[in-house]
Amino acid sequence: MQRIAIIDIGSNSARLVISHIYKNGAYNMVYNQKEALRLSQKVDEKNMLTEVAFSSTIETMKSFAYMCKIYQADKTIAVATAAIRNAANGAELVARVAEETGIQLHIISGNTEAYISYLGVINTLNVKDGIIFDLGGGSTELILFKNRKILESVSLPIGAVNTTSMFNTRNVMPANVFSDVSFFIMSRLEKYPWLKQNGLPLIGVGGTARTVAKIIQREKKYPATKIHNYSYTAQTYRSFFNRLRNTNLEQRKKISGLSSERSDIILAGSSIISCLLEATGAKKLITSGCGLREGLFFDYYSKENHVPIIAKDILKMSRENVLNLYEPDQQHSRHITHLVLSMFDGWSKLHGLRKNYRRLLETAALLHDIGITINFYSHARHSAYMILNAKLFGLTHKEQVITAAIAGWHNGVSKNYFKDRFYKELLSDANWKTINKLALLLALAESLDYTETSQIHVIEPGINKKTATLKLYAQGIPSIEMHQIQEHLSWFKKIFGVELKVQLATAAEE
Repeated sequence: MQRIAIIDIGSNSARLVISHIYKNGAYNMVYNQKEALRLSQKVDEKNMLTEVAFSSTIETMKSFAYMCKIYQADKTIAVATAAIRNAANGAELVARVAEETGIQLHIISGNTEAYISYLGVINTLNVKDGIIFDLGGGSTELILFKNRKILESVSLPIGAVNTTSMFNTRNVMPANVFSDVSFFIMSRLEKYPWLKQNGLPLIGVGGTARTVAKIIQREKKYPATKIHNYSYTAQTYRSFFNRLRNTNLEQRKKISGLSSERSDIILAGSSIISCLLEATGAKKLITSGCGLREGLFFDYYSKENHVPIIAKDILKMSRENVLNLYEPDQQHSRHITHLVLSMFDGWSKLHGLRKNYRRLLETAALLHDIGITINFYSHARHSAYMILNAKLFGLTHKEQVITAAIAGWHNGVSKNYFKDRFYKELLSDANWKTINKLALLLALAESLDYTETSQIHVIEPGINKKTATLKLYAQGIPSIEMHQIQEHLSWFKKIFGVELKVQLATAAEE
């Protein structure tokens, strides 16, 4: 097992993330620490980081170094961004950090920061074309990508902290000040005509983008707390920003979802997003919970494990990671997946579902037994909870709830259990009918490998006007499986309105 520590010293805060990489290639985060630094506000008139900036950074890095020692980190990757990059004495701070903590900070360029943030986004969001903005305390990185490939990028020295200091918007932002801020930002954005993309989504990375999404979720009483891949319209943002502009600092401290440590810089940060919407013509914003730190991890992981730095299929990549974390013996789950996908394809006219549901069913089937990690009893319920909260990329919030419900419901967990506990506002009655169909297919597939021996190796689903058929090809007589599938025949008729006839292929048909 490898223990990887990633440190990001930004203009507003510093963050340490420690992850484990296991022998089978699976990985997960085991520690996360954040410290507020506000380095962009600790620069003097000569563009020098002050002694206060030095001391606070070194103390934070000592804390990080201690935790790296406690977690026995094998590798530490530490980067510094805009505040240290742009300071006249940034190199001196890096030397002091190395001398006093033993950690070697690497000052990365704006273009490198943009690329690494792009890696964090492109490997965790299922978006083909878009514009990423990584809005930090002292800079904003902008990346245009199409077909998941970077076309343009730039780093601008405009961030939530330094813009707040420049225009003194810590408390309020009167109309004339907002006009000045907007002119200042737009005059810089206009230098990059490639930003005007006629409606490509804006993808927000960084604390300001996450905070805005959290506030909007609270205002809308959104049933989930997950920020990553949360999207909303440009009009929703403008309505939010118009309300925010009319608040003072004390009022903002009471806003649900807005932390007190960010309440003084949110006006400036939100103004930058407002200008980006105008400059790009975006109609939708998507929030990414992954950016620079995740990009650094993917960059390291791809080189160490000889895998592509940009995943071709992010859902497949992430669900394989979850499977490898929780299920060392995967023969059964993979065989169940093979069987259930054969049913989905062979009975397509019977269930009438779009092909998109196939990937949800595939994910539910692969992960349907991971709950055994918690307890064998009620493991379907545990699997559902784990799927719901796992880092499964490439699924919308609704799709992840549907996937969790399929895995849980297939083994006797009632619909009411999910409705009461799992974000019921996200799913319609039509969604629950779909879940019922897919859960049934998964239950049938599970019954066909009840002994977990893959004795039934091939199935042929069919349908005629009055009945559905399922021919089984097996090694020997799978008497237990033949008995188990009988348990689901009444459920099948109730859902699909036809009888299911199960037939074991003869030796001649083998």
